[in-house]
Amino acid sequence: MNAIAYHLDPLRGLDGLSTRAQPIPVAGPHQVVVRVRATSLNRRDTMLMDGTYPVPFTPDTVPLVDGVGEVIALGDGVTRAALGDRVMGTYFVAWNDGPQRTELTGQQYGANHDGWLANYVVLEEDSVMQVPPHLTDAEAAALTCAGLVAWAALTKPIPAAPGETVLTVGTGPVGLFAVQHAKMLGARVISITSSPDRAERLRKLGADEAIDRKVTPDWEHAVNDLTGGAGVRHVVDAVGRLTLSKSLAAAANGAQVTLIGAFPAPAGEQPGDPLGGKFLTLRRIAVGSRADFEGMNRAIAEHRMRPVIDRVFPFEQAVDAYRYFNEGDPFGKVVITIA
Repeated sequence: MNAIAYHLDPLRGLDGLSTRAQPIPVAGPHQVVVRVRATSLNRRDTMLMDGTYPVPFTPDTVPLVDGVGEVIALGDGVTRAALGDRVMGTYFVAWNDGPQRTELTGQQYGANHDGWLANYVVLEEDSVMQVPPHLTDAEAAALTCAGLVAWAALTKPIPAAPGETVLTVGTGPVGLFAVQHAKMLGARVISITSSPDRAERLRKLGADEAIDRKVTPDWEHAVNDLTGGAGVRHVVDAVGRLTLSKSLAAAANGAQVTLIGAFPAPAGEQPGDPLGGKFLTLRRIAVGSRADFEGMNRAIAEHRMRPVIDRVFPFEQAVDAYRYFNEGDPFGKVVITIA
């Protein structure tokens, strides 16, 4: 077969994304070879391209960490998959459970281990994830990064409980998953967005309230008004330092505030107490473990939740997919399908 893989030469932008022939991989012990059906983009992938992601990109690595495909070969000793299984992969090569540690989270598919933008990918057996059966390939290819990090934000260390209020900041894929996951958990959701159109789409997705930050720039006060002055119990902020002070101001005492993603270091120190005198948990997380992924998939299957897909590109238009992801202001995941 004529197999193809994309390879990335970082710091060259889209000019650094090129294709070459891919030998069909052979599975080593405790490895699985997957014929890729679909993959999708995350902000992390563009940061790897421009050199701003905290984990360095190994030159000549196949990019992208989200994906789904069919198992076509098994190495010796594999028990987590069978030939013909439709599977996804984890974000990290070896973080299966337990606390986040640098030595575990530094090894990532699509950064320093070949990822999914190819006809074939090799997964370590511990990385194999079964697909919720009701999902299409495009939907399954949306889960590994944005879906899982939003799930971990709302379920660890203290899960959002039915009736509690969750604030989501940002309407990228993480923010959209946070709305969907929070509703699966039975929470009330207030979402911050940037246009009337997106506000309406968030409400259709499940948000109980959607605040347009352009109309209401002091949205933290509006959030507090909506909660009777008590503030929200959980904040999922996928924007970062630009919105952190407002997220903190909208949080209740004892709230759990989670920053999503890798952000450039702030220029200089903030004066005063950034927590505003509140006792709360402010954390920054990096996606989640395999155990977290398994818990999310059980909930998705039970509730038959479907990820939001903005646009699907064919494999040969991967560069256009990157360009659209960067410039097109998508609402939902940008997916690349592979025939």
